Amino acid sequence: MKKAEMGRFNISPDEDSSSYSSNSDFNYSYPTKQAALKSHYADVDPENQNFLLESNLGKKKYETDFHPGTTSFGMSVFNLSNAIVGSGILGLSFAMANTGIALFIILLTFVSIFSLYSVHLLLKTANEGGSLLYEQLGHKAFGLVGKLAASGSITMQNIGAMSSYLFIVKYELPLVIKALMNIEDTTGLWYLNGDYLVLLVSLVLILPLSLLRNLGYLGYTSGLSLLCMVFFLIVVICKKFEIPCPLPAEIIISEIVNNTITQPTSFVPEMASNMTDDSCRPRYFIFNSQTVYAVPILTFSFVCHPAILPIYEELKDRSRRRMMNVSKISFFAMFLMYLLAALFGYLTFYGRVESELLHTYSAALGNDVLLLIVRLAVLVAVTLTVPVVIFPIRGSITHLFCPTKDFSWWRHSLITVSILAFTNVLVIFVPTIRDIFGFIGASAAAMLIFILPSAFYIKLVKKESMKSVQKIGAMLFLLSGIVVMFGSMALIVLDWIHGASQNGGH
Repeated sequence: MKKAEMGRFNISPDEDSSSYSSNSDFNYSYPTKQAALKSHYADVDPENQNFLLESNLGKKKYETDFHPGTTSFGMSVFNLSNAIVGSGILGLSFAMANTGIALFIILLTFVSIFSLYSVHLLLKTANEGGSLLYEQLGHKAFGLVGKLAASGSITMQNIGAMSSYLFIVKYELPLVIKALMNIEDTTGLWYLNGDYLVLLVSLVLILPLSLLRNLGYLGYTSGLSLLCMVFFLIVVICKKFEIPCPLPAEIIISEIVNNTITQPTSFVPEMASNMTDDSCRPRYFIFNSQTVYAVPILTFSFVCHPAILPIYEELKDRSRRRMMNVSKISFFAMFLMYLLAALFGYLTFYGRVESELLHTYSAALGNDVLLLIVRLAVLVAVTLTVPVVIFPIRGSITHLFCPTKDFSWWRHSLITVSILAFTNVLVIFVPTIRDIFGFIGASAAAMLIFILPSAFYIKLVKKESMKSVQKIGAMLFLLSGIVVMFGSMALIVLDWIHGASQNGGH
């Protein structure tokens, strides 16, 4: 799932784990003494040499001395691709169903390009600012306010990621249990209630893993998550050619009865009869009340920025140009993956796509074996990923409020339980995963992609005047981010209010 929200990176097998300090739960890499600075970076550009070789006595060692990276170009591409892809892929078909194919492709293209541009700004700011920590750049740029903005945005993004993963457990685990036990009538069975299952999984599996002091083997779940998403994409493409459109009337009626409780019985056959061939024609431009969720879902899906700097630090033969090449390949690969998943999911169900695509297949396929395997794979991946996401949140909270105190199991456990309890409350009481994608995408994701990289760039890159093309571009990028964030948030809140008033009127 999405490791960008985790603000972490995969350690390649040939790295020496002893070079990582453990003064918090989450191991940021504060390098030890640098040995061969004089010739190792001879081939990098002058800007990078200034960054890496700077030895200002007024600065702390970890801000100026960086160990040579050991991760290959290919592995860095894999790590960054894994940092980008996540649970957001499950909401992309819903976004396409409410924007149309052409408008979705336009939005996907712009969001991916803007995300790549913000990576460029972030790398250049890191070189000029002399730090490879997102929060440290915020502190250098705007003091405590900047540090809190960066830490808060990363924490919100992580909370959103955890919520989306637990939503998948809430949606999919009941269906898996139902299929495995071959249960038809689910009335009154507590173990098929998604809310109860989320609490049970959180207590029995996620909490014990989250209480560990270091990531250990959990770091390897990142590769499993990426493989699960690739497997999911293959199944989505294959099922497009198996599921008929329109669906048989009995399946549609069953789905309506199960999901539209508020409708009168006489309405069901009428609604089923309206599912004609017209509903199976692709549309290219769509504007409705759900269209406002498209941009937040896309921004949520492309957030990887907290992972950029750690991956950059670990890159072998490190240079900004080399890291940008890693980013371009990774973003292009994820662009294609997202486009294919959204397109084939939409062309399978058209306007009937739910906010979580995997859940949409239930009525059409029933107890399909391949779909069951996909569900199990995704459930295992997200369950093992949630503890990994908790680590940077807990480390950030500990560093913010107790930076000088020694490790305490009592404090460690209290913070862990509080984070997990808060996320469970969100998952139980927030109606759909669409709302999580929308809110986090419009707020934290917009901050991490648009606002913070451009603001840090404008403040910390001193060698360019405010009238330069680069600074003007960054300023326009900052303003566009503010418009996207507040515009999306306003439209989403209006949709919530409108939906609440409609529900109250029934």
